[in-house]
Amino acid sequence: MDTEKVTINMSAVDLGKVDLLVQEALYSNRTDFIRTAIRNQLDRHDMELQQAIRRSSFVVGVLVYSKTELEGYKARNERLKITIIGLLRLARDVEPGLAREVIESIRVKGILDIDPKLKDALADRIS
Repeated sequence: MDTEKVTINMSAVDLGKVDLLVQEALYSNRTDFIRTAIRNQLDRHDMELQQAIRRSSFVVGVLVYSKTELEGYKARNERLKITIIGLLRLARDVEPGLAREVIESIRVKGILDIDPKLKDALADRIS
């Protein structure tokens, strides 16, 4: 599973409460507590998330585009408008020129895993 590191700031009192719950063996560590809290909030707001996903036509999950796939879109004269919640990865062999020819826009809520050269080439299309 691909993950992204996120840094948060907490008050000393909140952090102390988390540490107490860990000490009481309700959670294995601080990270376990934070992940559980986030999942609970996401579950709590599931209906709102599903409505937003439908309104925005997001793909949910992992999307990986290879050079071969992008060349196929180019051959068919098709352009991609990519909207995803999750992970978007462009293969390392995708060249900036090909990406610019095929990809019209990229909208990612989550992780965008692309080569820095591609990111620079597509900067005006990434939101």
